[in-house]
This record gives sequence, structure tokens and C-alpha cells, in this order.
Amino acid sequence: MDALTAILLTVITAATPLLLAALGELVVERAGVLNLGVEGMMLAGAVTGFAVTHVAGSHTLGLIAAALAGAALSLIFAVLTLSLLANQVATGLALTIFGIGLSALIGAPFVGTPSPRLPALNPPGLTGLPVVGPLLFGQDVLVYLSILLTAGIAWFLFRTRAGMILRACGENAEAAHALGYPVRRVRYLAVLFGGAMAGLGGAYLSLAYTPMWAEAMTAGRGWIALALVVFAAWRPWRLLLGAYLFGAVTILQLNAQGWGLFVVPSQVLSMLPYLATILVLVAISAGPWKGRLNAPANLGQPFRPVG
Repeated sequence: MDALTAILLTVITAATPLLLAALGELVVERAGVLNLGVEGMMLAGAVTGFAVTHVAGSHTLGLIAAALAGAALSLIFAVLTLSLLANQVATGLALTIFGIGLSALIGAPFVGTPSPRLPALNPPGLTGLPVVGPLLFGQDVLVYLSILLTAGIAWFLFRTRAGMILRACGENAEAAHALGYPVRRVRYLAVLFGGAMAGLGGAYLSLAYTPMWAEAMTAGRGWIALALVVFAAWRPWRLLLGAYLFGAVTILQLNAQGWGLFVVPSQVLSMLPYLATILVLVAISAGPWKGRLNAPANLGQPFRPVG
């Protein structure tokens, strides 16, 4: 049971950064914007959160700084794509490259520097319960925040007028504009929220998952977060399930290497999370689920207000 609990705990830590970044991207894409710069924004959040926490000695300030760093990079994307109508795909890829280089530059003085792990909440009397205690009550604040945000975003998108307006901007921006809704403002706010969430996802890596800074430490998680949005068919609760599923694949391949279960090179096992991502995307794009994806109709299309 101790071994099972340890594995489940590591699955939670592996899934949380994916869930945080993917939730932000889900809101962005629901508004009709495709931001492929998640990897770069996660790295910006990771290095900023670590640097501020190390210098100021406060995890709270580090998390706030990480969210602001991700939002700042997303603002660059928003200005280029929403105001200047640059191509969203090309701009998102450029943002990823920019984030990789900028984070390496900022993080150079912090490479190899230890940092205290983001503390778990540990309510008294509850974490001692067998199996359930550590899993449900021994997590850090970002784990609980990610689950609360899943519920909050699901409620916002499908139960509020503001969520309906955001979805309308993603389905038919011209019609939403004709009805008097501020399409560009809605998309700006969605992109900023997505950047802040990606920044928090990156900060989780450097402050909780592996409390240190290493160059390119996201290791492709931003791309997995993008794939998770498609896997979840732009639904928050499916996204939660997908994030934990892909987190389990990541952890199981690490344990498989340690236990020597498969007589294959370790590099092949390290490929499993990304191979699983590709296989899932191929399956849902070409299989019987293709018609149920329900992608926003205006996803990735530029909008120029007229009148």
C-alpha cells in the first residue's frame, strides 16, 4: 500500500502542471484564439517563480510573479495576433522559442541552486489516514487550486452569461460583434488568463515537482497540454481526466525503467508520454470520435471589427 500511495502521489504531481497549463489554453481556444506558445510561457513562469521565491523567500510572491510572467508573454502574443492580426500559429511558435531563450538567460545564475519545496497544507488529523490521507489532504495549494479551477471554469463556460459570450466569440466572432459584444476585449482577457495559468503550471515544476531550476525543464509539457485540450474536446472535466491519465503514463514509464519490466532501451520508455499523445490525437482525429470534437468554429481565425 505504501508503494501504491507513493505512485499515486507522483501521478498527482505529474498531472498538476499539465492540468494548469491546459485549463488556461482551453479558455483561450474557447474564445477562438490558438496560442501555441504554452511551452514558452511555462518556462517563463518556471524561472520567474523560482527566482522570486529564491530571492524574496516567499512562495506566494513566487507564484504571483510566475503568473504575471506568463501573462506578460501572452500579452505580446495578444498584441501581435489580435491587434496587428499576425498569424496565430507562427506567432505562437515564435513565442515558444522566445520563452525558451529568455528563460535560459534569466535562469543562468540559478542553475543548480536548491530551493525549498512548495509546502503541503497537511490539515491536522487528516493526513495520517491510510492511503486517503496523503492523497486528499497532503497536497500543496496548486493541486487543490487546479481542481477548483476545473470546476470554476466548467461553471463559468456553461452556466454564466460571460461564459456564453466568450464561447460565442470563439464560435462566430462576427455575429458576436454584431450583437454588441466586445470580441477583441474578450479574447485579450482570455489570452492573458491562459498565459497566467501556463505560468503557474511552469512554477509548479520548479517549486514543487522538482524544486530547482534547469534549462528547458518543461521538457515538452506545453505541447502535451495543447494536445490535452483536443483530447478533452474542449471540456474542463474531460481535461482533468486526461491530465491525470497522461500524468500516470509519465510516472509509469519511470517506474517501469526502475523495475526493469521491459528489456528495451530507457530512451524508448522515456518516449511513452509523447508517443501516447501522438497516438491519442491520431485516434480521435481519424476514428469514430472525429465528429464529437466540437472545436470552436472560429478557432485560429483572425477577427477585424467592422463598423
